[in-house]
Amino acid sequence: MLEEVGILKIGNVGDCGLKLLREGQIIFATTPQEHYFDCPYQLSSEGSAQTFLDASFSIVEVQKGDVIVMGSDGLFDNVFDHEIISIVTKHTDVAISSRLLAEVASSHSRDTEFESPYALEARAKGFDVPLWKKVLGKKLTGGKLDDVTVIVAKVVSS
Repeated sequence: MLEEVGILKIGNVGDCGLKLLREGQIIFATTPQEHYFDCPYQLSSEGSAQTFLDASFSIVEVQKGDVIVMGSDGLFDNVFDHEIISIVTKHTDVAISSRLLAEVASSHSRDTEFESPYALEARAKGFDVPLWKKVLGKKLTGGKLDDVTVIVAKVVSS
């Protein structure tokens, strides 16, 4: 929610996220909420899941020209920050940026050889291929097949 004085209030549950870009730099990003690796918080009507009360809240000051990129984990597990910055800064039309980011995420998710953010995080947390594959020089690679949702917005003066 954007307030009248350039204040953006963010509530986030799970591994969807938001990144705020200013002049080609990410100046703010939400942090995924997980019980453990690859097990994010989930909103549900079931008693055992999380509710809106589990959301993390942030308040960020925004300026005219800032770009807000919101997405599901299908975006952030498959697209590096530098790719997001590159696409968003090359295109002034937010609809084009959204579409291109979704296409890149979808393409990376199906690429079994891509060194995705997800694969790097998995290896950093101790997940990898079996030892016999390591002996053959293999390692855990590839994107993460998942839903991909992307919204890009630009802050303008009213």
